[in-house]
Amino acid sequence: MAKKIESPQDLMKLREQARSEIDLRGGPKEIQITVHMGTCGIAAGAREIVSALGTELLESKTNNVTLRQSGCAGLCDREPMMTMVDGTGTRFVYGRLDKQKVHEIVQSHVIGGSPVANYLITT
Repeated sequence: MAKKIESPQDLMKLREQARSEIDLRGGPKEIQITVHMGTCGIAAGAREIVSALGTELLESKTNNVTLRQSGCAGLCDREPMMTMVDGTGTRFVYGRLDKQKVHEIVQSHVIGGSPVANYLITT
């Protein structure tokens, strides 16, 4: 159940939260993250991955990332997957993801700049 808006401050807080969520999906930024959402990806849990990524990025106040979705990447047995392109144009493909792995990738790679080799499919 949604929280009732009881004051102008509640409304402003809700507006800022909505703006942050919209900004996460808009415009090119330094880092591009694409979650592969083909049928196989969705069946393997890609919806939960895109949700977990959104939550992690918003909570860490990371504002240099654009989060996107795409279709199938052709590696069905490695789903759910995401591709990250950093500021240098280097592509990192992560596979067999879950919420904990997403947390580690955001903390180590997105924020810290160190790829998480255990979850990489290819660079």
